Amino acid sequence: MLRADYYLEPTDLDEVIFAKLIPADHYLRRLKAAIDIEPLRALVADCYAAGIGAPAEDPVRLLKLSLLQFQYDLSDSQVVRQAQVNVAFRFFLDLSVESALPMPSLLSQFRTRLGAERFTRVFNDILRQARARGLVKDRLRLKDATHLIANIAIPSTLRLVAQTREQLLTATECFAATEVAAHRAEVEVIRAATADLAEEQRLLARVTHLRELVVWGEQWQQRLREAAESAQPVVSEEQAVAFTAALEVAHKVLNDREPGATDKLLSLIDSDARAGKHGDYYDGYLLDVSMDADSELIGALDVLPANGDEGANATSLITSEEQAHGNDIASLSIDRIGYRGDLLAQLSEAANGPQLTVYVPPLDWRPPAPELFQPAAFLLNDARDEVRCPGGATTRTRKRAERGHGWRFAFSIPQCRACPVRAQCVKPNTQRGRTVIKSDYEAQYQRARQRAQTAEYHAVRREHPRIERKLAELVRWHAGRRVRYRGRLRVKIQYVLTAIVVNCKRMVKLLSLPRRPQLA
Repeated sequence: MLRADYYLEPTDLDEVIFAKLIPADHYLRRLKAAIDIEPLRALVADCYAAGIGAPAEDPVRLLKLSLLQFQYDLSDSQVVRQAQVNVAFRFFLDLSVESALPMPSLLSQFRTRLGAERFTRVFNDILRQARARGLVKDRLRLKDATHLIANIAIPSTLRLVAQTREQLLTATECFAATEVAAHRAEVEVIRAATADLAEEQRLLARVTHLRELVVWGEQWQQRLREAAESAQPVVSEEQAVAFTAALEVAHKVLNDREPGATDKLLSLIDSDARAGKHGDYYDGYLLDVSMDADSELIGALDVLPANGDEGANATSLITSEEQAHGNDIASLSIDRIGYRGDLLAQLSEAANGPQLTVYVPPLDWRPPAPELFQPAAFLLNDARDEVRCPGGATTRTRKRAERGHGWRFAFSIPQCRACPVRAQCVKPNTQRGRTVIKSDYEAQYQRARQRAQTAEYHAVRREHPRIERKLAELVRWHAGRRVRYRGRLRVKIQYVLTAIVVNCKRMVKLLSLPRRPQLA
């Protein structure tokens, strides 16, 4: 439970020490003056049950310790040790020189207790303070993402299958110990029989055995379900959850072995990490960020698996900020990953979307030779399943194109050979008929290409590098390239705290700048 009042007045000696030792322009003095953290206690109060347990450590102080930790790139134990001897830390924490500090393990418990959702509330409240001071504008958001390397060692496929098998057997041991012992004996037989074989053959033997274990596990799952329905459960709820999770992981690992499988599980230690490509191939996550172009304050962020859809997440970022603050963002600048018809339609035109003006560089688009008929000259019927060419021929021969967002129509060689306007439609010596793509989102692509020719577009794109510098600040100056924790939600906590620290630095700087005189 929370106490009614945590604040202890610093003694006169404390005030003298702080005044003598902490410079007037010290960052933590300026931060304490710029940000009011005290109201944030109400945002985390629902994490603590009233009247139950001993009074908790002050959550505001733990939050301040967390901010110091991510400001100066310290571990849980390091930030507590620094707070013991660093007078500026004690000033920021409202601790007298004789005050005791919490155990470092409380910081880990604090992060778990609050979770990603409540830390996001804290992030939004500090951004709300910036908005109240007139720092945040709604003219333009800049959006980009960077890669995060997972805090894991990637096992070989052979090792991953073995770990999955052992996890399933361990989760089953509490209610089927005899059968588990028999399966473990079979594991030893397989290991001895395949010791001298090639790795592919050893893997095949272990995958085959894992498939048998999954069938056996599904049989036990049915028995446990029937026992629970008859009010005679065989295992506790916690044991049932662990068993179900282990069985789901085993299914996932087996499905990943199928040809053409994507979204492959990399490690049991961090089951949310994925393989992705961001410049080069890596294993981990994507940090996706939206930033106010005027104040350079982060407006929203998210953590995705490395293979996540960064482009589609733009809608989520903008919507989450507008829902949190009730604002109406006018426009968005995004890199070429946002040049997708479905995304442009969702961001600009959907009734349930943010309805933004989107500035995005078109992909290299080269129309057919100017002397030939352009795609617009080919008429699509209302059912969108037939195209009529300028020469009057029609075709229904088509296949999906444009990332599944359009159709590629093909005219046959005989149709084109006899066409009276063939010279205006296909190049000389062409041995095949004309093809033409009709995109489902041609209107959106056309508007994006036209916007890219305007002076306003070029002015916005000159602002876009600011988000790249902000991402560089997050990963370089706050050790953000490699994640500290494991699991997507824990990783998100890390980067929400980092974003709070980066926004606080920016607010301190903006509030300390001399104000320009207002014209009458």
